[in-house]
Amino acid sequence: MNYKEKDSVKAKILKAIGETKVSIKSYEGLTQPIAPENAIGRISRMDAINNKSVNVAALNKAKQKLKNLQIALSNIDDNAFGICGKCNNQIPLGRILLVPQSRFCVNCAS
Repeated sequence: MNYKEKDSVKAKILKAIGETKVSIKSYEGLTQPIAPENAIGRISRMDAINNKSVNVAALNKAKQKLKNLQIALSNIDDNAFGICGKCNNQIPLGRILLVPQSRFCVNCAS
């Protein structure tokens, strides 16, 4: 991977980090405890609890993505960046641009 490609990957990672931080803030607002209110019915409360659990899962996934993006950003100058962690082949630039936190090529990731 040449310097120009690494610069575009770095910009993509920084953009993804910013977007992921915004998503985390949003999910944190959606995962607040559900207060037992008299105005909410039993079914509506169950639906709210279910929605909260979905948002908690999305929050955890976003936090893991942020962690992986930060690791990728710190490793971008390593010689092994862009090399599959399993088969040691070059990860195509298109995959890195789509999933910059990926450490594996398409074949090894599936």
